[in-house]
Amino acid sequence: MKRKIAAVLCCLAMTMTLLAGCGSGGDSGTNSAKETEQKSDETEQKSEETSAKADAFAKDEVTIGFSNDADSWDPCTGFGYTGSPLYSSLVRVNGDDKLENDLATEYSVSEDALTWTFKIRNDVVFSDKEPLKASDVAFTFNTTKEKATYMDLTMLESCTAADDTTVEFKLNKPCVTFIYTVAQIGIVPEKSYSDKFGLSAEETIGSGPYKLTQWDKGQQFILEANQNYYGEQPAIKKAVFLVQEEDARFVSAKAGDVDIALTSATIATNEIDGMHVEEVESVDNRGITLPTVPDEGKTTEDGYKIGNNITSDVNVRKALCYGIDRERIMEEALNGFAKPAYTECDGMPWWNEETVIETDVDHAKQLLDEAGWKDEDGDGIREKDGTKLAFNLMYFAGDSMRQAVAMSVANQAKENMGFDITVEGVSADDTVKRMFSEPMIMGWGSDSPMTSYMLYHSSNAGKTDFYNPEFYTSEKTDEYLDKAMNSLSIEESYQWWQKAQWDGETGTSMRGEAPWAFYVNMSHLYYVKDGLDIGKQRIHAHGAAWPLVANLAEWTWK
Repeated sequence: MKRKIAAVLCCLAMTMTLLAGCGSGGDSGTNSAKETEQKSDETEQKSEETSAKADAFAKDEVTIGFSNDADSWDPCTGFGYTGSPLYSSLVRVNGDDKLENDLATEYSVSEDALTWTFKIRNDVVFSDKEPLKASDVAFTFNTTKEKATYMDLTMLESCTAADDTTVEFKLNKPCVTFIYTVAQIGIVPEKSYSDKFGLSAEETIGSGPYKLTQWDKGQQFILEANQNYYGEQPAIKKAVFLVQEEDARFVSAKAGDVDIALTSATIATNEIDGMHVEEVESVDNRGITLPTVPDEGKTTEDGYKIGNNITSDVNVRKALCYGIDRERIMEEALNGFAKPAYTECDGMPWWNEETVIETDVDHAKQLLDEAGWKDEDGDGIREKDGTKLAFNLMYFAGDSMRQAVAMSVANQAKENMGFDITVEGVSADDTVKRMFSEPMIMGWGSDSPMTSYMLYHSSNAGKTDFYNPEFYTSEKTDEYLDKAMNSLSIEESYQWWQKAQWDGETGTSMRGEAPWAFYVNMSHLYYVKDGLDIGKQRIHAHGAAWPLVANLAEWTWK
C-alpha cells in the first residue's frame, strides 16, 4: 500500500544539487565560465578544483527544510523530550528502540522501587568546557520539577548528588516509567543556568554532539559539531535548519536548496530528481475517542457535559473498530503512507501483538444486531428505542488530514453498518467543552508506556489533558497498570502493560472495552537527497520534526 518514490540518479544533477545545498558564497568558477564564450584550460582547471572543494564541503554539512524552531532551548521547560543533539541525558533510546546508557555508566533501583541511583561518566564537559558533574544532574531535575511546565516530575521527591559521579533520586511512589522520563531530560550546567538560559544561542549550553551557534527566530538556526563532545565526533559538522511552511519546504527541495525536507502524505507522491522519499515508522496514531459512560445529566467540575448514549454501548464501540477498513483510510486520507493502528503503542516493547484485529464487517453488524441497533424504518440508518445510531465526530478545525480520516470513517460506517456520523471541525476551546460527551479524532504517540497509564488509569479519567475524556474506568485495568508501575524494572513491567491491553478476556484494546477505535499510524515522511544516510531512526513519537534529528550525529554522506 505504500508508495515509494523512484530516485533519479544522475551525476550532473547530483553535483549541481550538492553545490546548491552547500550555501557557500563567492565565485565557484562556473559563473566565471558563463561570462566568456570559451574557457581557457586554466579556468577549467580552477573550476574543477573549486567544484571539488564545494562538493567536499557539502559532504560534512546538511541543510534541512524544517517545520519549526523552539520558543526556548531549555530542557527544564521541555525542549528535547523526544531527543536532542544539543544535550546529553543519563540514558537514551537508540535506533532499536532500546534504552542504553548515555551519561550514566550504571544505575540501580531499591527493592521498594523508590530510590534510583545513577553512576555517571567522569570525562564529560559542556560545550563551554566546564565539567559535567552529578550536581548538574541534580540541579537539572530539581529545576525541571520546580518549573512544572511540560515534563511531569510529580513522582520525584528529591534529587541529590552524593559525589561528583553519583546522583540519587527519591520517588514518592513507585514509577517504573521514570527511566523514560530520565531519558527525556537533557542535562544543563548549574553554573551557567539563568532565567535567560535557552533564549539565545549564547545562552544555550549542553554536552551533546552539537552546539547551537546561530538562531534567527522563526527563520533559521544552525548547529555545529561540539568539539568538546565526549563521544565520537559526528561526520556532519554543520546543520542549517530553515524554518519553512510545508509548501516552501517542497519548493526548496525541488530547487536543490535543501538536503532533506519534512513533507506530508499529500505532497510526497511528487517526484523530485536527485531525491527520494524516506518513510519512518511511527506510533503517531489517529483514532477516535469514544465516551464510555451514558448521558445521565452529569457534568465535569468545569460544567462540561459528560456521557454519550450511543458510544456508551460497548458493541457500538467495537463495531467501529471491526467494521472500518484501515487500508481504505490509508489510501483515502494518507495516500498509502501509513500503517494500520491497533493500540497506542504498536511495535513498542510493551505492545501486546494479540490486540491486532482484522476488518470484519459481518462481525460488526452482528454486534450491532445483538445490541438491538436495527434499521426498522428502512432509511439505511439503524436505531434503537427510537434513537438513531448517530453522533457528531469532531476534529481540530484546519487539520485537513484529520478531516480526511474522519470523512473516511464516517462514509464507511454508513455504507458498512448503518451509522449516521456528522463530521465537524471544531476549535480547541470547543473541543475541551465537548470531548467528554462526543467522539473526537485524536492522536497520541510516545516512546514511554506512561502514555498507556495516562490514557486508561481511572485516576486520570475526565481530566482536561486530553488523555481520558472517555471516562474509561476498569478495576482490572487499574490492577494491571498499577502492577506495571510498581515493577522493579522496565522489562519486568512489560507483561502487565500487555495484560492491560488484552488478557484473553478483556482489556483496553479494541478486542476488549474499546474506549478508542485506533485506525492508522502515520508514516513520517522526508525528501532526502540521494547519498545522505540519516542513520537508523527509532520508531518516532508524535511529531515529525525533532524525532528526525535526535540521531543527527549518526548521519553521513555516502
